[in-house]
Amino acid sequence: MTNNKYAIILLLAMMATTVIAAAGATLAGDTTSQYLLMPLVFDKQQSPSLHGGSSTSFAPGLKLNNRWLDRAIQDHNRINQMRYQMMIDNPNLVPFNESTLPQPPKQVVVEPDPSSAELKVEPEIVSGEQFKPVDRREVKMHNWLHTFVGSLHGTQAYISNNWYQGGENNLNLLGDIQWDCNLNQKLHPKWLFNNTLRYRLGVATAKGDSLRNYSINEDNFQFNSQLGYKAVKNWYYSASMMFKTQFLNNYITNTRDLAASFLSSGELNVGLGMTYDYKDKDGYKILNISIAPLSYNMKICRDIIKIDPTKFGIDAGHHTKHSFGSTFEMKFEWKITPSISWKTRVYAFTDYKYVQGDWENTFIFAVSSHLNTQIFTHLRYDKSRPWNKDWKYWQFKEILSFGLTYRFATK
Repeated sequence: MTNNKYAIILLLAMMATTVIAAAGATLAGDTTSQYLLMPLVFDKQQSPSLHGGSSTSFAPGLKLNNRWLDRAIQDHNRINQMRYQMMIDNPNLVPFNESTLPQPPKQVVVEPDPSSAELKVEPEIVSGEQFKPVDRREVKMHNWLHTFVGSLHGTQAYISNNWYQGGENNLNLLGDIQWDCNLNQKLHPKWLFNNTLRYRLGVATAKGDSLRNYSINEDNFQFNSQLGYKAVKNWYYSASMMFKTQFLNNYITNTRDLAASFLSSGELNVGLGMTYDYKDKDGYKILNISIAPLSYNMKICRDIIKIDPTKFGIDAGHHTKHSFGSTFEMKFEWKITPSISWKTRVYAFTDYKYVQGDWENTFIFAVSSHLNTQIFTHLRYDKSRPWNKDWKYWQFKEILSFGLTYRFATK
C-alpha cells in the first residue's frame, strides 16, 4: 500500500511537472511534451534505457543545421522512456495494452418521438447503396505493340558529290513515316519479334537544274524484321531481314540521265545468328545488337540500260549481285533529357572481299510535344563502288531540319 501511495505521488508530481513544461513548450511553439499527459497504453516490449538519437540517422547526407531536429528527437525519446519506465514500475496504472483497447463507440441516430415525447437512440444502419461501386475496367493486353511516328520538316542538307543516290546541297522538305510492330514481350517473354517499316522522302528546289524545278535528295523505303527465341538473359537465337530501295526517279543535275529509280538500287540482306536486346525499366535506354555470321546479301539494279549498275557495286551488264558473308547491326536509343534524345544505327556487311557499312545518327531537340529540331548524319563506306578522288570509298550526308512530329503508340 505504501508503494502505491509513493507511485501515485510520483505520478502526480510528474504530471504536474509535465503540465508546467507542456504549458511552457506550448507557448514556445513545441507541443511534444504533451505526449506525457496521454493515458498509459502498453504497445510493445522495448528497452527502458534512454536513447538520444539524432537526425543523421534519418538524413545522413543532409548538410543543414539540424539542432532543432536533434532536440525534438531527444525530447521524444526522453518522454517515451519516462512513460515506459512508469509502466514497468507501476503496471497497475496501465489500464490497457494495444491488443485489449476498447472498441470505438458506435455511431447512432437520434430521432424525436412526438407521441411519447422521447428521443429514440438507434444504431446507424450503413447500407451498400451509400457507396458507389468501383469502376473496374478490364485491362486489355495487346499481343502486338504498334508505334507510329510521322514528321514533316524543313531542312538544310549537305551531300557529298559521290553520294550513291545523287543529290546536291539545298534547302528542302523532308517527310518521314515510321511504323513499328513488335511482339509484346510481357505476354511472350521467350520471343523477340520486331518489325519496322520506314519511308523517308526529301524534295528540294533545284535552282541549279535548268531542266526541272525540283529534285529528290532523299528517297528511302526500308523494312527490317527480326525474329528471335531466348537463349539466356538478354540473348536470343535470331533471324533477321533487311530490304531497302527507293520509289521515285532521281536525275543527275542538268541532264536526263537517271541517278536512281525504283529497285535501282535495291538491297536485300538475310542473316542467322544471335541478338542482344536490352531496355531499361524507364525506357530511357534501348539497345539492340544483332550478329549474323551466316548472311546472304543481294544488290539489285532493275534498270541497267539507263543506270550504270557499277555505281551500286554490281557487275556491268548484271541486274543483281549475290554475296555470302557476315552482318553486324547495332541500334541504340537514349533519352538524354525529357527534351533531348539520340538515336544511332551502325550496320556492316562483308563477304571477306569487300566491306559495306552505314553509321546513322539522329539528334532530336524537342521544343514541344509536336515541334522539334533534328540533326541527321549518315556516314557510308562501300568498297564495292568505284573509287572517288575526293572521298575515296566514303560518302557523307547531313540534314538539319525543324518541323512537326506526331507520335501514336499502343501499350
